[in-house]
Amino acid sequence: MKWFQIKEQAAGEKRLILSWHLYKIFGKNILYVIAYLVSFFTFVFSKKIRTYSKKYFRITQPYTNIKPTLKNQFMHIHSYAKTLVDKIFVYSGDFNAEDLIFEREEDKEQLFSDIKQNKGIFFICTHIGNVEVMQSFFLNKNTRVNNDINIFMSHKQSQIFNNFLKKIQIPFPVKLYPVEDIGLNTGIELKENLDKGGIVFIAGDRVSENNDTKSIETELFGHKILLPKGTFKLAELMDVQTYFVSAVKTGSKYKIYYEKQNNLNNKNLVKQYTQFLEKMVQISPFQFFHFYDFFN
Repeated sequence: MKWFQIKEQAAGEKRLILSWHLYKIFGKNILYVIAYLVSFFTFVFSKKIRTYSKKYFRITQPYTNIKPTLKNQFMHIHSYAKTLVDKIFVYSGDFNAEDLIFEREEDKEQLFSDIKQNKGIFFICTHIGNVEVMQSFFLNKNTRVNNDINIFMSHKQSQIFNNFLKKIQIPFPVKLYPVEDIGLNTGIELKENLDKGGIVFIAGDRVSENNDTKSIETELFGHKILLPKGTFKLAELMDVQTYFVSAVKTGSKYKIYYEKQNNLNNKNLVKQYTQFLEKMVQISPFQFFHFYDFFN
């Protein structure tokens, strides 16, 4: 079963609107309480999600020493619910960029150096942690950049978040693209944007619903997985600064991990990206947010 065959249970438009109103009235703590309750009921009543979480922990246990227990399965689900709360803060413009830290200070300096030189940046991100928080870093008044920010989501996700932003009437200077609609015109527009110093975020670890057959087979922890061929081919064609990036929650803050890629050959990118995924799983095993049969 693929990710797009599982009904989205936590990030529908109505749920986002309701969560946002509750947050504005009662503050953020009420959302974390709700996240715990939602996690509990999901854990109890969604056998499929428990099954996929158990399989994930069973495969990664030799590398993380995390056993596929019921307690760990619940913690896995709860970690995801908490990141959904943080997404509300990001898209409401209320996430504090000071809660972002880099793995190494020189990483932050390197990134700023590339941005200030108006070099286009192509981020290949992961569904490990919550990379959306990086938007706050780029939009914060102390670290704000004037570069355009472009984010690729699934068609359903981009529609949900675009409608959500319209209804809460908060300006959010980010352009959301449906990843399924990438074609010649989008590629040309993207290249022009990147050449002017634009910033792109696109996931490298989830195959598009409409392009399920256009995938690359590779191995993660000795098991076969499918990655979207288009993401890595697009990075090769754009020929700009390319980074692998992930932002994982550490206490009340998020730590940003990234690796700059100098060889943009398609096959090399896939190999290096798979190694990056393995590294991130070992760093933060409970923030691997693929609640479907990721390992074929």
